[in-house]
Amino acid sequence: MTGVMAMSGSPDEARAHLDQWAAGLSAKAEKYESVARRTGDLRLSATSVSDFVRVTVRADGSVTDLEFGPKARTVPMPELAALILGTMRRAQAGIAGRVGEVLAAELGDDDPQTRELMLADLRGRFPDPGDEPPEPESGDEAAAQDDEPW
Repeated sequence: MTGVMAMSGSPDEARAHLDQWAAGLSAKAEKYESVARRTGDLRLSATSVSDFVRVTVRADGSVTDLEFGPKARTVPMPELAALILGTMRRAQAGIAGRVGEVLAAELGDDDPQTRELMLADLRGRFPDPGDEPPEPESGDEAAAQDDEPW
C-alpha cells in the first residue's frame, strides 16, 4: 500500500521515495559487506588437553593452522587423530557465537530473521562437540571394518 500511495503523488514525490528506498538498500548492502569482511577476518583457536594440539579455524570452518605441542609425538596416531578432530570441532563450535557478535555490532536490530537464519545454519554445521554422539570405540565392529589402510 505504501508503494501505491507513493505513486499516487507527484512524479517528484515518487522520485524522492525511490531515491530514499535506493539509499536504504545501499546502506544495507554496505553493512553486509562489512559483515562479510569482518567474518572473513575471524579466526578461532582451540587447544587440546595437555597442549598436544592447537587448531585454528576461519568463520567458514576451514582449518588455517594446526600446531603440535612437544609431547604430541608420544601420543599414538589414532589418539592424535581423534585429538586433532575434537580440537577442531571445539574451535568450530565458537563460530556461531563470534559471527553473532559481528552481526549484532554491524546490523544492530536490522534483519533479525536473516541473522537468526544465518546463526541457525552455523549452529547446525558446527554444533557444540558435547552435542555430538560419541564415536565408536576402536573395538567396535564398525570401527574394525573401517580400519583398512588408505
